[in-house]
Amino acid sequence: MSEPASQQASVSVGHHQVWVPHPRRVLVFAARVGLHELCALGLGVLLFFVTASCAVYAQSDSPNRSILKGAAVEYLYPEQVNVPASKPTTVTLHFRIAPGMHINSNKPREDYLIPTTFSIPVESGVRLDAATYPAGSDLTLPLDPTEKLSVYTAEFSIEARIVAAPGDHLVEARLHYQACDKDACMPPKTITVPIDVIGK
Repeated sequence: MSEPASQQASVSVGHHQVWVPHPRRVLVFAARVGLHELCALGLGVLLFFVTASCAVYAQSDSPNRSILKGAAVEYLYPEQVNVPASKPTTVTLHFRIAPGMHINSNKPREDYLIPTTFSIPVESGVRLDAATYPAGSDLTLPLDPTEKLSVYTAEFSIEARIVAAPGDHLVEARLHYQACDKDACMPPKTITVPIDVIGK
């Protein structure tokens, strides 16, 4: 079975183009088969695929892509909020998306696309009463100029209406999203949104 196009790439070896697996596939393969089995494959062959795959990955890491340097989405602020205890209060949470990347809005136009969602664990002492998401911006990709995606880029904010019990609560909220660039999408990811919520 051949690799999907997004999981393989070609490198020049002499006058030939050789398809090599994406480096993530190499690492997954290494983790599955173990060190002894890899040695049995031959050190030269293994080194070729690892080196070639890493070279391809380095070439694909353009200056506008920050997946290898940090998260595609970063929580900015606030770090701490003071709210009236037991009363619904709206807190604005700010996020930044890496240059060259986008994530689906909370209401993507197609059912198969993964929406961006915010949540708070029930055991945190803070309840998420509601979340208001910004409207997405239209984005058209070169692969399909006829399709418009609803996405977030650059910076965006979520209005979270929370209800906090009295006291100091170190909340590890979560943002679930799928980040993409103009060519491919990363696996869906959930990042922690740390907020110190003080209910008074």
